[in-house]
Amino acid sequence: MAGRFLKYAFIALLLFPFAFLLMLSFGRGWGYPHVFPEQWTLENWRFILESQAGLGHSVLLSLLVSLGVAVPVTLASFWVSRAVSYSPYRRRWLVLAYLPYVLAPVVLAACLQAFFFRGGLSGKVWGVMAAQLFITFPYGVIFFSGFWNRRMQAMEQLVATLGGSRAQAYIRVLIPVAREALMTCFFQIFLISWFEYGLTTLIGVGKVQTLTLKVFQYVNEANIFLAALAGCLLVLPPVVLLWLNRRYVFSGAGGR
Repeated sequence: MAGRFLKYAFIALLLFPFAFLLMLSFGRGWGYPHVFPEQWTLENWRFILESQAGLGHSVLLSLLVSLGVAVPVTLASFWVSRAVSYSPYRRRWLVLAYLPYVLAPVVLAACLQAFFFRGGLSGKVWGVMAAQLFITFPYGVIFFSGFWNRRMQAMEQLVATLGGSRAQAYIRVLIPVAREALMTCFFQIFLISWFEYGLTTLIGVGKVQTLTLKVFQYVNEANIFLAALAGCLLVLPPVVLLWLNRRYVFSGAGGR
């Protein structure tokens, strides 16, 4: 009985921040000593559809940036990580891959800002996406470095022995075997890009208004209801990706 109570109490504790954000997103007017907002309305959510608000645009922009970073980085890091893992200098390459994480994203952005400004990428969506490569691509290489082991090497050699090409080895053997790893890496890189703030702020110079920047904007404006609404939209993709990861990745791996 006590174990069940602790289980449900733990679940309630985990869900409380999300329920609290959702409650505030429907609220209007919340003053001391009231526990709940004085008014409940859908006007906050209708705010997304208003063109002058820019919140709906920020959601679409964040999806564009995150997908535009996650898809190519996942594929490119999968391919590059093979060369790194089989290289005699594997440890040196992996140490270099860890270097971007020595600095905070804001410090890294400050170091890169002058180069992006001179290259004409500052304040542009493509510039923000290029800047995020400095933290997402090394992550992908590190993530896949453990995938390329002796078993994978033996499978490649077997394909070559049977007359298969390198492309056939990738398409028919390596990629199907790495399906769960590819999906997990894609989810992780998407989330890194989705929640990224420091690089987006400095390289985007406030012109690239992603959803993460909108949340901080509403918080700084002390607009708790719109901040809660933007926060709900911000946590929605991670929840969906968590469900997809559990539904299609781990369930498939467990079935085999």
